[in-house]
Amino acid sequence: MSKKQVKKVVLAYSGGLDTSIILKWLQDEYKCEVVTFTADVGQGEELEPARLKALELGIKPENIFIEDLREEFVKDFVFPMFRANAIYEGEYLLGTSIARPLIAKKQVEIANRVGADGVAHGATGKGNDQVRFEIGYLSQNPNLTIIAPWREWDLNSREKLLSYAKKHGIKIEQKKGKSPYSMDANLLHISYEGLILEDPNREPEESMWRWSVSPENAPDTPQYIEIEYKNGDPVAVNGEKLSPAQILTKLNTLGNKHGIGRIDIVENRYVGMKARGCYETPGGTIMLKAHRAIESITLDREAAHLKDELMPKYAKLIYNGFWFSPEREMLQAAIDKSQENVNGVVKLKLYKGNIMVVGRKSPNSLFSEEFSTFEEDEVYNQKDAEGFIKLNALRFIINKNKK
Repeated sequence: MSKKQVKKVVLAYSGGLDTSIILKWLQDEYKCEVVTFTADVGQGEELEPARLKALELGIKPENIFIEDLREEFVKDFVFPMFRANAIYEGEYLLGTSIARPLIAKKQVEIANRVGADGVAHGATGKGNDQVRFEIGYLSQNPNLTIIAPWREWDLNSREKLLSYAKKHGIKIEQKKGKSPYSMDANLLHISYEGLILEDPNREPEESMWRWSVSPENAPDTPQYIEIEYKNGDPVAVNGEKLSPAQILTKLNTLGNKHGIGRIDIVENRYVGMKARGCYETPGGTIMLKAHRAIESITLDREAAHLKDELMPKYAKLIYNGFWFSPEREMLQAAIDKSQENVNGVVKLKLYKGNIMVVGRKSPNSLFSEEFSTFEEDEVYNQKDAEGFIKLNALRFIINKNKK
């Protein structure tokens, strides 16, 4: 189908300047009916203004979709990713990456429901999100036409966008306290790009950070918390059973209070260039530390090491947009199998940007005080180590004797 023949398009819509301009541009350029979809993944913004903005731009009430995806986001996307301890390039906890497949999936579901023949997004032609969205669309319904305005129009500067908005009567509302940085937020993280961050040698201003206190200004008294795990997922904080989204929200509050989860990195984008970004992932940083701690006493050594070898591949698949790929699902099955006995409680101390594991216990613990004690025991014959060492060194011995 030619793009110009598209009759109805579902647009991933935030209600902000860019997507409001895209909405109008689709109406004018494609002469098509536009359906808006706004996903609540915990970005912390009121979503009703997006509905009102869409109505102002002529969208029919029945063509405006706003869905609360917070629980599904954490339960079916964030938690599976954290079972793998996934980190991209050693630091990035994949906060933006993991939200995109869910949004794409829901967008396609709406397109199927309303009989749309196209989907559209507001990602630029320089970033990773265009790849994540579009691979997501194609994996769910390859017959949909994909429209990426940033790859088609000439509105390639903020000045041109503002001029277009003024010409077409699109209201530009500067929210009080709005950050000038390019940001993405959801229940797992908030990201910052642009402005002085485009110079990787410049330190970001303290005023840039939106969620957490600086570690220097965090409380002078440490706080102890406990996280309970079942099959690799957190199920309670300080003894209180909570839903997945409630757990992440609670850990975000604790992490923000103690200045936890800030990172400043230069990452390799899938499209080829390096990009500098700053991130706040308070609850996720706590979860990663706690999960590795409970795994340390419940996972077999070789299973744990194999997981660590698989993790970079798994993280790269998510970063590059391949959540729905068979290889990610295959890795997920192996990871989930490893979590069957990852049960128990981890005790942590939060203090000025740091997370210290101070205790861990599990009914499935493989830690044996009998075997590991430095005191006298009756279960381990230390003489056995001699043969073990010689067998492991046998190839070196043979090699030396041949020379």
